[in-house]
Amino acid sequence: MNDTGGLRERLVDVGVDLVAREGAQALTLREIARRAGVSHGAPRRWFPTHLDLLSTIARRGFEELARRVAAVGDDGTARARIAALGRVYLEFALGDRGMYELMFRHDLLESGRLGLRDTSLPLFGRFVELVAQVRPDVDPRLVAGALWANLHGIAQLWSWGSLQLATASADFKPLLDAALDAHLGPEER
Repeated sequence: MNDTGGLRERLVDVGVDLVAREGAQALTLREIARRAGVSHGAPRRWFPTHLDLLSTIARRGFEELARRVAAVGDDGTARARIAALGRVYLEFALGDRGMYELMFRHDLLESGRLGLRDTSLPLFGRFVELVAQVRPDVDPRLVAGALWANLHGIAQLWSWGSLQLATASADFKPLLDAALDAHLGPEER
């Protein structure tokens, strides 16, 4: 085969589609190869390990999330920008649940060797910078980490239907507001 990257991109495209439709658990080398129309051994030419392929698929998710985060811009107060980032983050997590799950399954990914940290840490860094502006009295990395963990929890519990049941809410925004108040203090009105 004289393919200089077309098959590689096709395998990643198939993986992105598969994770969107069926979740991270569906991402086997055999299934990706089958859906790409190649032998089950063909992915090994481009991806020496299953982790390499999964990590490359996850990179697409991080790139998409980074694109959405970049669209938030720098208007408004630091707190308003944190709220906007939180909303974008939750919308991504709930809109593309399979990819979101894969992106944060560091047990499945080669995040260090393949540079995934280079795509995920800037988002966290943005939270840290903004938290430092809102709460200069605390270690912004710890508060940003707690807020990020809270966002992960909201996303996961919302996707399972647990929070809607527990809060009798059809919208995650009040939960986002409560998380911001808990970590940043009440918003001045």
